[in-house]
Amino acid sequence: MKLSQRVLALANDNRIAVLRWLAEPRIHFPPQVHADIDEVGVCGVFIAEKLGVSPATASAHMKLLVDAGFVAARRIGKWTYFKRQQSALEEVARHLTEL
Repeated sequence: MKLSQRVLALANDNRIAVLRWLAEPRIHFPPQVHADIDEVGVCGVFIAEKLGVSPATASAHMKLLVDAGFVAARRIGKWTYFKRQQSALEEVARHLTEL
């Protein structure tokens, strides 16, 4: 993915908030019943609730973050869990500092 496309994925306050929350999921989200939050990530339902948006809107935000490589998605049953990918964020930061 091009750097410009990855930067566009960050050009939204809701998506930036999600990335901040996913950096410390135990602080920002309630305990989950079906999966370990550190191992699997945060259920998309909790992300939608915290953002105060519909599940469809949260899903659109998460798709952009996944496509940019900033978040990994994992489907378990009917739920999708999201986990921050720190290395992708560091890579973009490195590219931006080289400009």
